[in-house]
Amino acid sequence: MRKISDSIWFQIYPALCFLHLIGSIGVRSLIGWGGFLVVSGALVIGGVILFNKARQTKQFSWHFVPHSLLLFLAFATVSIIWSAYRVESLLGITAQLATSTVAVLLAFLFSWQQLVRALATSLRYILMLSLLFELYVAAILHKPLLQGFVTVNDATNPSELLYWSRALLFSGGPIQGVIANSALLGLFALIALVVFAAQLLDSETSRCSGWFWISTAALVLLLTRSATVWIALLVVAATALFALWARRSAANRTPVYISGFALLATTTVAALTLYEPVSKFLGKSPDFTGRFEIWHKVAMLAQEHPVLGLGWVSHWAPWAEPFASLDTKVGLPVMHAHNAWLDVRLQLGWVGLVIFTVFVLGTVQRVWCLAVDQPRQGVTERLPYRAYTMLPLLIMAALLIQSLTESRLLIESGWLLLVLFATKTTSHYRIPLPAQKSKKLMPYATSVSH
Repeated sequence: MRKISDSIWFQIYPALCFLHLIGSIGVRSLIGWGGFLVVSGALVIGGVILFNKARQTKQFSWHFVPHSLLLFLAFATVSIIWSAYRVESLLGITAQLATSTVAVLLAFLFSWQQLVRALATSLRYILMLSLLFELYVAAILHKPLLQGFVTVNDATNPSELLYWSRALLFSGGPIQGVIANSALLGLFALIALVVFAAQLLDSETSRCSGWFWISTAALVLLLTRSATVWIALLVVAATALFALWARRSAANRTPVYISGFALLATTTVAALTLYEPVSKFLGKSPDFTGRFEIWHKVAMLAQEHPVLGLGWVSHWAPWAEPFASLDTKVGLPVMHAHNAWLDVRLQLGWVGLVIFTVFVLGTVQRVWCLAVDQPRQGVTERLPYRAYTMLPLLIMAALLIQSLTESRLLIESGWLLLVLFATKTTSHYRIPLPAQKSKKLMPYATSVSH
């Protein structure tokens, strides 16, 4: 009988999921919203088919899925009842559940090593296609390009938010790549940087290939010129240092935690009090490119429905009130609150924000343990540390920094990675079942081992 792992669909499925959601804007520019939805549906259905086949040898339990995630999704679904835009809420919740389903399926079907390889593969495609795309626009078209392959003769007329590429490669950027967004491309370049470095340290790739892709990721990161990503890079580097310190201090990690919380508190106070000179140093306006105004308007609207919120919609529907008249930037309606936490507060109130916070903090706690606890085979045999077990922690650090100025954590690739890490770490640290009940779980237990 042919194993499910031998099928081509099984081998390419995780990379296709990452590619589709990381490059979602580019995919929609290529094949339109209709094509994007068809591909999205095919990935969900294909994942369910793989899941049904895998259940012949793997035992699935809802205990593998974080209860806080299930509670958040249930609360978001129930918010249709009091939603101010019920049709849009239904669409948003459908997309949220579909993305969550794919993430849970990935966590169940694939090992950490398989997921890291798939993520690395998708990021290589994203980075290389982005550079080739920007080279084509700058060297051949010699003019900016709007999403949907519309060229621009008068670059001062269209809104900057409509650009797919502004033909700035030879000017040193900022480039937007196939992502059509310099901040997002910079974030994925940062994630790629840590993924490729981990693969090189774990000897998952040759030195030549490893350093080539690390250099490519660094080049793309530089060309995006995103201030948020530079801050995220510093946070990721600090997180890595603290995790390495914790690995070396397994007997007593109190100094690690005290130093970490002290640094976090100091940095937070400094950011709040010195944001004007810091923003000037980073080349940003004191209001962070109009974000203060957006945050104020969203906060005022959220106070009108403080407990349960307006109803879940994830990415805003610009044709529906109150989003249609809430705010505009460079002639276009704002599509999100530019802060994931404020967006949850607006859509699900204080109740939803508390549930979301518990969900995220629980995930952070588990990815930290995965990064710093020495892996074991069985109960007593200790195994060497591996670099790839640091990746969920470092990627979460980058996503959380981005969540302060963008709401992408709640949709598409951000939500996929968050739910994937949450589910995978929950199953990894589950309480072992009695011996007579755990035999069916053995294949899955092997898949989540270090």
